[in-house]
Amino acid sequence: MQTAIKYIVIAIAGLLLFMPFLGNVHLFDWDEINFAECAREMIVSDDYLRMQINFRPFWEKPPLFIWLQVLSMKLFGITEFAARFPNAIVGVTTLLCLYYAGKRIVNEKMAQWWVLLYAATWLPHFYFKSGIIDPTFNLFIFLSFFQFHLLLHATNKLIHALLSGLFLGLAVMTKGPAAALIAAMAFIVFIIVNKGFKGVNILHLICILLMALLTTSIWFAVEVYKHGWWFVNEFITYQIRLFKTEDAGHGGPFFYHFLVLLIGCFPAAPLLFQYLKKQRSETVEIRNFTRWMWVLFWVVLLLFSVVKTKIVHYSSLCYFPLTYLAALQLYRIAEKTDTVRNISRVLLLITGLLIAIAITLLPIVGMNKDALIPLIKDPFAVGNLQALVNWSYIETGWGISYLAGIVLAVVLLRKQFKKGMLLLFVINLIIIQVTVVHFTPKIEAISQRAAIDYFKSFAGKDVYVHVLGYKSYAHLFYTKKQPQLNNNHDNEQWLLTGDIDKPAYFICKITQADKWRTYKQLKEKGVKNGFVFFERIPE
Repeated sequence: MQTAIKYIVIAIAGLLLFMPFLGNVHLFDWDEINFAECAREMIVSDDYLRMQINFRPFWEKPPLFIWLQVLSMKLFGITEFAARFPNAIVGVTTLLCLYYAGKRIVNEKMAQWWVLLYAATWLPHFYFKSGIIDPTFNLFIFLSFFQFHLLLHATNKLIHALLSGLFLGLAVMTKGPAAALIAAMAFIVFIIVNKGFKGVNILHLICILLMALLTTSIWFAVEVYKHGWWFVNEFITYQIRLFKTEDAGHGGPFFYHFLVLLIGCFPAAPLLFQYLKKQRSETVEIRNFTRWMWVLFWVVLLLFSVVKTKIVHYSSLCYFPLTYLAALQLYRIAEKTDTVRNISRVLLLITGLLIAIAITLLPIVGMNKDALIPLIKDPFAVGNLQALVNWSYIETGWGISYLAGIVLAVVLLRKQFKKGMLLLFVINLIIIQVTVVHFTPKIEAISQRAAIDYFKSFAGKDVYVHVLGYKSYAHLFYTKKQPQLNNNHDNEQWLLTGDIDKPAYFICKITQADKWRTYKQLKEKGVKNGFVFFERIPE
């Protein structure tokens, strides 16, 4: 009974952390709007097998997460809240799974540290309030690895093999072949590190593979049966290209994800440096699972450091092993089997200082943007900063308070470790909520709201709306675009110069406006916050 109550408490706490204010801000281009638009077009077209964007085949992702958004939109309407709701539920489920896994592998105290640390770490928490695929994908991959670990130590191995394959298949159904690639690479590395894989035989591996294939056939096999191989071929080709080339300018240096994890996974990441001195785990199972987590961490981190496309959430699967390894150290320190190393305290202080300074500077920059604008060379960035956003020096109090709390928490760690860590968790949870509720809407107003408001002004109107010179899905979602009888509805040249049958409206960034001003058919309608708007009326 007590165990059930603890799970209920975790679930309620997760709902309170992840559910409020999901619809507080517009969806962000690209990824959030991309997936939400796929779900919206599924509903509009009544085609739940194929993904579409602009009512054309969209082969970049499998449909599982989109299906979850469709169910949410059926319940709550086609809104920002509905697009983000599945990840809020995934967030609650993740905390429950972490508690179960931590308790199963180590003990209840360690499980509590893991849940608290994951919830209070910046990026893992923040993504549960988003509408992107990764939190759902990461949970399925982790559960697949966890079940495989249980297989190695259980007497009834078949059930764990089936569950491992099921979750691996669900991961593939969520994000594609990356799941299978990560699993295969991690398995190979684990065999090398572990000098073999005791406790599992070839029949178990075949069982995992068959279960994963059976799960993915829910969509892949049905798609091939109904439409042939074209869509699946395009899907696989895109996945290969994503690994080889930078996608739409999202490049970066090799160490990109190292910095993302160090800063974005505060306060968990600095605790990894507790492992500078080798430590012995209490049991063989803990030692094996810890080895698994290290393998998963480094495979994911190095894989996506090599991949040409660099996006923050590509390394988000590292959150599970990173927080496990950090939580295990917290547990050891709390139980006085280890001490806080100076390097961990210093990194906690430095990383927290950087985040606190960034939060403090936000309102200062906003209040003094007129002085900064002459120093900025990018006209689009200058236009963004001209957005009417109310800032106050009082808002710097959030960053200053956060910094003071971090300093106090780090000082407490030396003699009152538990109090210091709990204080760090509390102030992090508070400032994350403040960022989501207070600062994120202001950042969105600067970066994209002028465009979003422009698109929303055409919602339900029988016109063409098209984006010039940059990639966006916002005009599709926020104009509530419907299927078009005219096959040229997304043909840019036809919309610009062809014999259009209804008014067409365009938007571009100010940096490219001169190019489109040369088109005599276009009439410039205005400029706002770095965006330029055009109109074309049919003759």
